Amino acid sequence: MKDRRGITRSRVVAEVPAVTVLAPGTRAVVLVEGVSDRVAVETAARRLGVDLTGVQVVAAGGVGSIRALAERFGPKGAGLPMRGLCDAAEVPWLCRALTRAGVGIATDRAGLERLGFYVCDRDLEEELIRALGVAEIEALFAAEGDLTAFRTLQRQGPWKGAAVPDQIRRFLGAGAGRKIRYGGIFVQAVALERMPAPLRAVLSGV
Repeated sequence: MKDRRGITRSRVVAEVPAVTVLAPGTRAVVLVEGVSDRVAVETAARRLGVDLTGVQVVAAGGVGSIRALAERFGPKGAGLPMRGLCDAAEVPWLCRALTRAGVGIATDRAGLERLGFYVCDRDLEEELIRALGVAEIEALFAAEGDLTAFRTLQRQGPWKGAAVPDQIRRFLGAGAGRKIRYGGIFVQAVALERMPAPLRAVLSGV
């Protein structure tokens, strides 16, 4: 789905990703929507000193796949403890998915958090953009050799005059692999005291 400026939001997909095999010795699963989220969670764990030995962070490829994955890995399948992240817009969908998968009953954000699934305000990208601030992100773009390309986007069509955080979101989604790469870079750069709360929460009980 896209908003009025064309920003891509979480897609609801029907199929389960092909790569869903758990590593030997997996004792718990963290479900996230995409690869950039997985990179962010793994990077945050290293920065926060959280040992992910035996914990597999699984990128679902879209919130629509989470029910099937929860059935595969949760009480109806492997019986593993699960935690996860989701975007604010996907709360109703995830509540239904986890309830039907037998993970537990959730009807709202508070219910999800009781099950160990934490909600990002809009999404994890926005949480990180807010935590870092525009100036720091532009400094990171400069360090990565991307600032000129970002300035070009800021002068283009519907993005000219848009809010800078929206421009950043669009820029991250516009380049091949850019969103994934910056998922790790942003988490590595953010001050520990400003680490987004959903990232801290999802790692607190693994």
